[in-house]
Amino acid sequence: MLAIVLASLLWGTTGTAASFLPPGVSPLATGAATMGVGGALLYLVSFRRATAVLRDPVARRWVLIGAIGVVAYPLAFYAAMDLAGVAIGNVVSLGSAPVFAALLEYALDRTRLTRRWAAATALAVAGVALLGLGGAHTPQSGGDDGGSAGAGIALGLVAGASYALYTCASERALRRQHGSGSVMGAMFGVGAVPLLAVLAVTGAPLLAAPSSLAILAYLAVGPMFVAYLLFGAGLRSAGASAATTLTLLEPVGATALAVLIVGERLGPVAWGGLGTVLAGILLLVSARGRQRST
Repeated sequence: MLAIVLASLLWGTTGTAASFLPPGVSPLATGAATMGVGGALLYLVSFRRATAVLRDPVARRWVLIGAIGVVAYPLAFYAAMDLAGVAIGNVVSLGSAPVFAALLEYALDRTRLTRRWAAATALAVAGVALLGLGGAHTPQSGGDDGGSAGAGIALGLVAGASYALYTCASERALRRQHGSGSVMGAMFGVGAVPLLAVLAVTGAPLLAAPSSLAILAYLAVGPMFVAYLLFGAGLRSAGASAATTLTLLEPVGATALAVLIVGERLGPVAWGGLGTVLAGILLLVSARGRQRST
């Protein structure tokens, strides 16, 4: 649980870090660079074990399915933040993920979710809905435009579905008794190939300023490489549904950074949403603690 919380806090810094990139850098290049380079690093540090995962026919099937989400997620996620703002882009992307994860688990395993999990997730999703309704604006952002915000919200839903897809696929590959770092290395290594191709097409502006490379290095190593090692370790025991609910800490942290550093402004409704998300996560953590103590 702690590993997933730490990963979520790292992920929450992505939007703020990306906001310091030059205007000419597209969100597609940012997303492709972050998870393309980070995914390649994950594969390289676990080369032999990740290759063993790819040689396992059952695990390989889940790795390939999950890699679809790995490719779609960063492209949709960074585009959502670019169009709708850092706070709302994070809120919609991560707030929708538990819903998609629950639907996938029901479709794949007919998993019956507990009432406590449903209550915790309902609180958390209600909180991110309040964040979205409360709005966030910054004088430089295009998120105030209704059309741009609507497109950003739609892309946020794509990101949420993609995130749930590779989370569920990762959990099923882990059932083959491969290490979490091995599964993450294999899945993100496969996903890195098309992402690096996207980067080759869109990434020229990243080379225009040394500061861009420094920000890219942070995004690839911190919120990508380190965070996904933590996430893989936590996913082994937490499960996809609990993991996607816990990662709702990300939009909370991202919103706080967007307000304090980027300059986005939230109203009272949005601040109430932050508290509601935290209440849902605390309910989930307390439920897991009781299950382990018994």
